[in-house]
Amino acid sequence: MSRGKVRSPFPSFHPAVLVATWFGAGLLPRAPGTWGSLVALPFIWYARATFGSSGLALALAVTFAAGCWASAVFVARTGERDPPRVVVDEVVGQGLTLVIAPADPFLYLLGFLLFRLFDIVKPWPIGWVERKAGTVLGIMLDDVLAAVYAGAALFAITASLA
Repeated sequence: MSRGKVRSPFPSFHPAVLVATWFGAGLLPRAPGTWGSLVALPFIWYARATFGSSGLALALAVTFAAGCWASAVFVARTGERDPPRVVVDEVVGQGLTLVIAPADPFLYLLGFLLFRLFDIVKPWPIGWVERKAGTVLGIMLDDVLAAVYAGAALFAITASLA
C-alpha cells in the first residue's frame, strides 16, 4: 500500500471509524498516536472527575472492548495490519497510565510524556506483543503494556516527590 493519503473504503461517520480514529484524532496530520493520546486527556480528566478512578477504569474497559471491535472492522475494511489512523489504543493506554494519578495538570502532562515514550520506544515485551499477537490484539495490547510501564514510572516519580 502506498505511503500517501490512504482512502477509507467506508464513510468517516461510520461508527467503527469514529471509535477507531477517536472521533477523527487519528486523521490529523503527523504523529496520529500523539494526537490520539492528547485528545484522550479531556475524556480521562472528565471520567475521573465525574466517576472516580473506578469509573475511569470501567470507561477504559468499555473503550478497550469498543476499540477491539472498531479496530477489527477498520483492519478488515482497509487491509492494513496496524493502521496509524487507529488511535483508540492510545486512548486506552493513556487512560490506564493515569488511572491512579490524581487529577493534576503536571501529573497528566508527565503521564502523557511517559506514555508516549514507552509507546514509541516499545521496550520488551511491548514490541514482541505487538508483533506476535493477532492484528487486533497487537494493536490494543501493546498500548496497554506501554501504559503499565508509564504508570509504574509515574507512580515511582510521584512517590519519590512525596
